[in-house]
Amino acid sequence: MTEKQNAREIITFGNPEKIVAHIPAYNVTYVGANHQGYDDFDMKSGHDRPVGSRWHDIWGTLWHKEHPDVMGFPEGNPLAEMEALASYQWPNPDDERICGRIYKQANEFTNKDDLFFYGSHNNTLWEKSYMLVGMENMMAYFITEPEYAREILRRIMDFQLGIAKHYIKAGIEIAGFGDDLGTQQSLLLSPKIINEFLVPEYKRLFDFYKSNYVYIDFHSCGHIEPLLDIFMELGVDILNPIQVSANNLQAIREKTQGRMTLRGGIRSDVIANGPVKKIKDAVKDTMQLLGKDGGYFCSPDQWMPFPEGHIRALEDAVQEYGQYPLV
Repeated sequence: MTEKQNAREIITFGNPEKIVAHIPAYNVTYVGANHQGYDDFDMKSGHDRPVGSRWHDIWGTLWHKEHPDVMGFPEGNPLAEMEALASYQWPNPDDERICGRIYKQANEFTNKDDLFFYGSHNNTLWEKSYMLVGMENMMAYFITEPEYAREILRRIMDFQLGIAKHYIKAGIEIAGFGDDLGTQQSLLLSPKIINEFLVPEYKRLFDFYKSNYVYIDFHSCGHIEPLLDIFMELGVDILNPIQVSANNLQAIREKTQGRMTLRGGIRSDVIANGPVKKIKDAVKDTMQLLGKDGGYFCSPDQWMPFPEGHIRALEDAVQEYGQYPLV
């Protein structure tokens, strides 16, 4: 079978021939998905700027790039004060400067038999809200100004739904989302807040995609075990990156087996520090734990600038040990 067919078998808990490290995909993004400004039509990410750069993204958030090979940091939040909402200009998903790149990239995509067409919604909801409002402010507004918090989240999701309509028109098969909801030891927000404020908005977007037969790939760093049932009820097909230091991998696999594919699960510190044998052992052991019965893509639990030889060792080990049946 092709790499795409094998990946589909992984996602659907079918009969894949092997575990692989990556979803075979051609990625498309709108301008602004990676913190670009309106003039960054051909820039892969807003963070491709030189160290020391400051810029505004399409939402008006001010960014500062402080370190090489690391994304910038938001330092100016346009909706930190509630009074700013009345005059705030929300980005329009139908603006050609934003959505035009989707169709440009779609026209360049020719390898449809071998690759999934994958559209990204980075910083989907929670992260986008605190980039607009400020993290401490947004956390406080959930309690002190709940209607303001709901308005922010609703308007963000209105934008994401507008982008989703363009993605569907362009023909995507997988939609990627990102909201870091966990710390190293616990959830960043309480289950009550997540259920009351975030879940209804996620459901609007996810239901739209599920009605169009699109797979959902959701990224959330940190401790996310308490949210597994929510993710599965929302229709998440793939969950990543399954951060080892913050979660019990065996418990996650037991709860999600046959229901939600996992992607990630190899400790980033092991990949960064090596040695190669330790990386290969981690790959073999983790594939046995998470992928013995399907539903697993074997990759790092965080992406960072790893030594080239170490990431190659991971990929070689996946190829060496990932053939079914696993031994």
